[in-house]
Formats: sequence, structure tokens, C-alpha cells
Amino acid sequence: MKKFYSILLVFVALFCQLLPAQNLEPIKWSQELKKLSDTDFEIVFNATIDAGWHLYSTDIPEGGPVSTTFNVDEISGLELVSGLEARGKLVTVYEDVFGMELSFFEGKGQFVQKLKATAPDYKIVGYLNFMCCNDQNCLPPTNVEFSYTGKAKVASATAAKTDKVEAVDEPVKNMNVEATSAVSAGEVAAADTLTAAGIAASQAKEVNSDWAPVLDELAAYEDGNADAMDMSLIYVFIAGFVGGLLALVTPCVWPIIPMTVSFFLKRSQDKKKGIRDAFIYGASIIVIYVALGLIVTSIFGASALNELSTNAIFNIFFFLLLVVFAASFFGAFEITLPSSWSNKVDSKAESTAGLLSIFLMAFTLTLVSFSCTGPIIGFLLVEVSTTGNIIAPTVGMFGFALALALPFTLFAMFPSWLKSMPKSGGWMNSVKVVLGFLELALSLKFLSVADLAYGWGILDRETFLALWIAIFGLLGLYLLGKIKFPHDDDSDKVGVVRFFLATISIAFAIYMIPGLWGAPLKAVSAFSPPINTQDFNLYENEVEAAYKDYDEGMAAARRQGKPVMIDFTGFGCVNCRKMEAAVWTDEKVRDMMTDDYVLIGLYVDDRTPLPEKEVVEENGKQVTLRTVGDKWSYLQRHKFGANAQPFYVLLDNEGKPLNGSYSYDEDIDKYVNFLETGLRNYERRK
Repeated sequence: MKKFYSILLVFVALFCQLLPAQNLEPIKWSQELKKLSDTDFEIVFNATIDAGWHLYSTDIPEGGPVSTTFNVDEISGLELVSGLEARGKLVTVYEDVFGMELSFFEGKGQFVQKLKATAPDYKIVGYLNFMCCNDQNCLPPTNVEFSYTGKAKVASATAAKTDKVEAVDEPVKNMNVEATSAVSAGEVAAADTLTAAGIAASQAKEVNSDWAPVLDELAAYEDGNADAMDMSLIYVFIAGFVGGLLALVTPCVWPIIPMTVSFFLKRSQDKKKGIRDAFIYGASIIVIYVALGLIVTSIFGASALNELSTNAIFNIFFFLLLVVFAASFFGAFEITLPSSWSNKVDSKAESTAGLLSIFLMAFTLTLVSFSCTGPIIGFLLVEVSTTGNIIAPTVGMFGFALALALPFTLFAMFPSWLKSMPKSGGWMNSVKVVLGFLELALSLKFLSVADLAYGWGILDRETFLALWIAIFGLLGLYLLGKIKFPHDDDSDKVGVVRFFLATISIAFAIYMIPGLWGAPLKAVSAFSPPINTQDFNLYENEVEAAYKDYDEGMAAARRQGKPVMIDFTGFGCVNCRKMEAAVWTDEKVRDMMTDDYVLIGLYVDDRTPLPEKEVVEENGKQVTLRTVGDKWSYLQRHKFGANAQPFYVLLDNEGKPLNGSYSYDEDIDKYVNFLETGLRNYERRK
């Protein structure tokens, strides 16, 4: 028991150490100038990429995310040879949001620029510009600065032809590179100041409170919303607990409860010892499933699981797996683990004594119930992995195991309850069939991910909804007794519970029908394909930012007497588009954003050159702002201490926060509350 409590303490400690982080540095860079011969050189950039993130290659088509580019500020005694070369294993996928194939690195990547010396003394100064994304965020385009000088063995005649050149600061043709923002918390928190190259702009910003950092004010709101930040893990636990309750009423688990409890009560004449043993049995079930969550996380890592959950091949496999399990639940065939496995473990439990025998009995339950709990556990692990939280699979499995173990412990403490427990019968097969319908519906979600990844176009939104309408309509008919499966009894009676469940299922099917013509269907937006895959759409409800310049937008807000909403976004930000399609199209959200706020959209990957370059000092390092996107990325880091997109923040007319920030979360109710809280705080300040 002491060991068990120690394990629980470890989980609690891990849970308490989970702190939200806004500033991300998923790519680490190293660079070197390699000498190939007396006159031939190459600059090598090596990227180490965190799991779940990807770094785009050099050949991204126009209209897609920002490519990685090799840029020159100053060059003399050298000339560039061909374009920037991407070396290593590239992954190519079709991205439906952009309507094109995109190539990127995962894990590791390398970019090489070849050079040829044209003078005895050479110098090159420039930067590698890149952008990276994962399934939740995109970081703004960022620069990896480089500067090299040296000597080369070059004939003087050749040297005479070379003059020092000041680059126009444009990307070299076909020299694309993508990098991740290497912004640490210390760099973001530093008081950034502009140097001589942008002194006028610096003085203007320092006088203008719109640009003043608000990290402390924003942090105060974030601290006040700490409960909201923990909702993802609470949701994971609840999802696991509900999954465990669902597993309890399956034919594989329910009949085992009375047999197992009776076994523990009979093995000891001491009632207290019997209850203790039953409690240890329940605790063993929890330890087994939690250990499974820990093993999955340790093998793959939370980020890798997140990446796996969006992998096309994996999603096809899981789609087929759920279809097979659904067919099994409908009665087509039976899926069980080899009986020798459970028999061997069961015999070991009988031949041993003490805590080990109890643990082996719990392990026997795990094996026997696999055919019913396997699909639930698999779906749970895939879904919670998308949170990107390192202990989410463990928390989910803890919730699942707790729900599964509770009846064994409670019935052992109160044996008389066993008499009132429903007996196994036809109702249990009905539960199994209902699970089959649900698994069939959920399997389409995984097929949809693969369909979008490969660009097949076979499961667009209306096709998906049509299948769901059919599935839930048929489920309603089954619950009303209009459809029979092989293991169903011949009774024509429909109980009250079945009638209400049938009503809910049929009503849900009817609710989805308007979606065939483009209605947003908020209840299923997390499962269905994005609305831009719909061929026939009568619903037009898009929201566009009124201003694309921060200073202009703030000035307009003061004139109109309205609060400001800033949308830090990017042309290459997939989840920004998802938020706009799934959340901004909601009528209440749209009305508040367009009527009550001045919406400013700032694209951090906008490559439009600034009229005059500006130089900022971040944590002792000089960073040049060359493009409009650089400027808005700097604003996000400097003022708000964040560097990921999508990122939404609400401000009053003095540039002060009205609420905590909001990131990628398609929960419409939460987004509405975010906007309403900002409006209330704005009215109080007035």
C-alpha cells in the first residue's frame, strides 16, 4: 500500500508542476562555414526539431506557409553558387487548408548554401529566415543571423573583378529556409530598445503607451484564470472516467463484478481483511492502467503522440480498427485475446498468495475485458494526446481505471448491494450494439484526417454529415426495436430508457440535416471536416479584420470609443484558419467582434518590406526588423510576452489588457466568455 501511495504522490507532483508556457523554442540551430577547397565553401545550418513540430523546406509554393530563405545583407569576395539546398529526409503531405502539397523536416533538418571565393579576403553577413508549426500553433518567421570573414587562395586577376556589395536585403532567388522563433522567456521579458538604425521609431513607440509592455497586467488575468488553464487536464480526466463507466456496462466487464467480489469475500473469514483485499484489487486495476498511460507516454512522448494522432497512415489504421470492432459488436464475429493468456495469469493468481495474487487477478480482468475496453482505451489515448500535455495520457488512464475499479471496491465493502445489481442479459447485448454504432461514427473522424492529409476529397463535410445522419438515425431505429442483430432477443417491448435514448439519437440526426447546406453545427464541429471542404454552402458568415496595422487600429478604436481585439495570425497558420471557420462564424461571436470591438489582424509572416529597417535589442542581442511581419512579431513578444499563433488579446484604448490572452481552442462558449469579460472590464474602466 505504501508503494501505491508513493506512486500517487508522484502523479500529484507531476500534475502540480504543469505550468503554461507562451514562449516556445522548438528548434535549436547550429551553423558552420565549411571549406571544401581553396575557393569553394558552404554554410551549413543544422536544425534539431522538437517532436510534434515541423520545419518547412525551400520549395513552398506561393500562397502557402513561409519558406525558409537565405538572405544576404553584405557580401564581398564571395559569390553564391545555385540556391539553398535542403538535405535530409523531407516529409511531403497535402494540406487541405492551403490546397497544395507542403514539404518539411521533422526531428532533424539541414540547409546548405554553397559559396565560391572571388577575392583573397572575403566577408558575408546575412540571416536565415524560417517559420515552424505544430498542430496547435505556428511561430512567426524568425532569423538565424550569420557573419563570416576570412582569406582564400584566389588569383589576383580574379580578385580585381570583385567589389564590395551592399545587398538590397531581399531573399536570394530559390533560397528558401524556414526557422523557428528562438525566443526565450528572458528575451521576451527584457525591455527592448531600438538602436540608431530605428531611433525615430523607437522614440515614438516608447512615448506611445500602445507599445508599452503589459506582461504584468496580462499575467494578473492569466493567474485569475488559472482554473481555465487546467480545464484541459480536467477534461482529460472526465473523458477517461466516462470511458471507464462505459466499459463497466459492457458484456466483458459487468458479469465479472459479482464473481470477483465474491472471490475476495470468501478467501478470508475476516471481513475487514476481505474489504482490504478488495480495495487493493481496485488499486491494482488503477496501477495497471496508469502504468499503461506512462508506458505510452515514455515510448512516444506527448508531442510524438500528438503528431501520431494527425498522421494519415495511423488514422487509416485506426479507422479500420474501429470498423472491425464495430462489426464485432454488431455480432459478425467475436474478438478475444488467446484464452491461454488469461488462463495462465489466472492459474498464477491461484497458486500465489498475498499482494501478488491480487495483482494477478487484476491483470486477469484486464486481459479478459480487452475486447470491450480496447477500443475505448485506444480512442481515449489518441484523443488526449492532442493536448500536447506530457501527462495527459496518464491522467486519462487514471480516470478510466478509477471508474472501472470503483464498483469492485464498493461492492466488497457493501456486499448486500450485489443482490440489487441488474443481472446479465439481453440489455447487455444492446449496450454492445450501441457501442458499435458509436465506434462506427467515430471511425469516420479518423478517416477524415487521412482524407484531408492526402487530398482525396472522398469525405468532405456534407458526405461526413450524411453518414453520421444515417448512423444515428439507424441507432434510433435499433433502440426502438425496428432493427435486430444476431444476438438480440425477440422481445418487441421498448423500455422507457431505450425510448428516450432513441429520441435523442433521432433528434441528433435531424439536427445535423441543415449542415448539408452549410449550417455551422457547433455540436459536431470538433469531429466533422472543416466547412471549406463543403461543395454546396449557402451559409456565408465570415469575419475579416477592419485594420491590418496596429497603430491605425488603435487610433480608430479611440475615435470610435470601442475596445480592441488583436488577432496575431499568419498566412501559413493552419489553426488560425480553423478558429476562423469553427468559432468566428458563430453568430454571437461574429456580432461581438464586428459591432463591439475594433478587430486588428496582424500577420507575423507578412513579407512586405518595411519602409525603413529597425533594429531592436532583445536580451542584449540586436535583431533587425526588416518586414511588416517582423514588426508584428516583435510587438507580440515585446508587449505580450508570447510568440505563438493564433494569439488573441483584448485591449482598452490605452493599450492595457481587458482579459487574459486566448489561444487555439474551438470551444465557442469559452470564446464568447473571453469576449464578454473584455467588454465588462472595458465598461468598468470607462
